Amino acid sequence: MSPASITTSVAETLRSPLRAASHWLWLAGPLLLIVAIPVADAFLPPDIHLAHLLVVAVAVTAVAFGPRLTALVGTLAVIALVAAGTVRHTLTTESVVVEIAALVAVCAFLVFFTYLRGRRDRELVHVRSVSDATQRVVLRPLPERAGPISFASEYHSAEADTGIGGDLYAAARIPGSTRVLIGDVRGKGLASISDTAIVLGAFRAAAHRPVPLPELVAYMEDAVGWGMAEFSGLEDDAAERFVTAAVLDIPDDEPVVHVVSCGHPPPLLLHHVNGAATALSVPEPSPPLGLGVAVDPTYAAATFPFEHGDRLLLYTDGVSEARDEQGVFYPLAERVAAWADQPPVPLVESLTADLRAYVGGRLQDDMAVIVIQRDGTPSEQSSSEAA
Repeated sequence: MSPASITTSVAETLRSPLRAASHWLWLAGPLLLIVAIPVADAFLPPDIHLAHLLVVAVAVTAVAFGPRLTALVGTLAVIALVAAGTVRHTLTTESVVVEIAALVAVCAFLVFFTYLRGRRDRELVHVRSVSDATQRVVLRPLPERAGPISFASEYHSAEADTGIGGDLYAAARIPGSTRVLIGDVRGKGLASISDTAIVLGAFRAAAHRPVPLPELVAYMEDAVGWGMAEFSGLEDDAAERFVTAAVLDIPDDEPVVHVVSCGHPPPLLLHHVNGAATALSVPEPSPPLGLGVAVDPTYAAATFPFEHGDRLLLYTDGVSEARDEQGVFYPLAERVAAWADQPPVPLVESLTADLRAYVGGRLQDDMAVIVIQRDGTPSEQSSSEAA
């Protein structure tokens, strides 16, 4: 568990008792009204009557509690109203009878309202749990380490209360190497989840095969093209569905990274010596996945230096094309260069916080960021652990 996760967990643990205490303190107000209003009513002149305000106690209870407690407070309010009428010797008058009937009706309505609200809340919790389970299955979290590589990542969907959308990432280990995928499905939010699942399924099915990187991407193209055509409805145009992607292969014992780009924004290399952010632009990029049927693409891997201590920043266009209030694109390379000396997790946290501040709070597109750091070869790690 990351330090940020531990801090969040501790904070939530400390806040839970405070929330529970404030929740029950909310009930003190309605109970105080139920006691105070009849008492005050008994000392007021006959032409001033406050007992009808008891409905406020029931309404306040309904805001924070469920049907049982609302019904209990409502019953107490009716009893208090009857007691106030008895003390003033007005219980059988038409005015008090109407007040009692009205209070009973309002209490019944509020109890029914809280019942419906509670049922809806349970349904939302169930839907959210299904959504979280779907996210864990479709978009699995990256490992903290894979061979000599360490990871940090961040993901945000453009749609509120949704943990998955059109951006995707995955990693896989093969003997002597780590493979990484980052991609961006055309579209955003819930509408793109099916294509996200197709691409991730294709990568996971093939990434563990000890084949060259271009062959891996060619297999993914076939699988993605078939999957998108298979699951396209009559109203969909399969030719308009595609996925930009970058697929990387990072050897354990060579200070390099191999990259195949399928129309995806180039990774940024943060060199451990000078902290410069260099875009790894592939000389021969391929078209996005899903368009292979139309253009019959070829795939070529470009090789770049990736030394011990260097970091790679992979991102989607939800980062590079984010705009501020004046419509200016987010200066990703400049901002990242300022944090080049930070480890992966703080670097991702700094980038995410700065990006949100730049756009004014809420991102308008799905966003995925991965930071990959080469920590050393497996033999170096074994030596350091032994020491």
